[in-house]
Amino acid sequence: MTTFVLLHGGGMGGWTWKFVRELLEAKGHRVLTPTFTGFGERIHLIGRDVGNATHVTDIVNVLKFEDLHDVVLVAHSYAGTVAPGVIAQAGDRISDVIFLDSIVPYSGERIASLMGYVPEDQLAGLDAMLDAGEGPVGSGVDEMQRAAAKDHPHQMDAERQQWLLDNLTDQPMRATSCVIAVGAETIKKPVHYVAAAETVMTAMHDRARSLGWTIHNHPGDHAMLVGDPEGTVDLILKSIGQQA
Repeated sequence: MTTFVLLHGGGMGGWTWKFVRELLEAKGHRVLTPTFTGFGERIHLIGRDVGNATHVTDIVNVLKFEDLHDVVLVAHSYAGTVAPGVIAQAGDRISDVIFLDSIVPYSGERIASLMGYVPEDQLAGLDAMLDAGEGPVGSGVDEMQRAAAKDHPHQMDAERQQWLLDNLTDQPMRATSCVIAVGAETIKKPVHYVAAAETVMTAMHDRARSLGWTIHNHPGDHAMLVGDPEGTVDLILKSIGQQA
């Protein structure tokens, strides 16, 4: 039995791993799918002070209080900004690291600027506003994802896509604007990166390659964990040297 801790993407929550979790558990593995503060079923905790450091602590505490060891840490999308901080604080509890079409940040960067959405100077100003208790609490990422799906539907049947879109929530603006203290370049463990064919993360794939990570290609899109959980599980198990 292997213990998996699956970290979700932006606007999502632990629920997004439903189909992957069921498949892994059916194979006898232990699977935890925590939700970051201010996301999903924890949306009631959204606030201007909730950012990357909070989410790192969320997961470090899961590892500690669940007394987890030899964990396979899988980070999807936004969670790629959280995983390096978790590894820095609790790396002795983690055996394998998988980035699933994730952001690959360097220390000192901010999500919105590294992804090319907002200029760095504007983000610094926004962060100062949040520090003062002003500015937007949420980023509106859920509505942005719903709008994008209208123009570019996900590679999954309509019913499953509707389930995904219906469950999206906002996320803390601070998570998008704050400085990421610990970046991917600090990870000393081998990392496997699953790269989707249809995604906004193409530049992140290049970063993963430049860091010397092992790349696995998936023919689907960024929401592969929902649209193709079978293929996603196959690649996760392949990454850790197990048969699907």
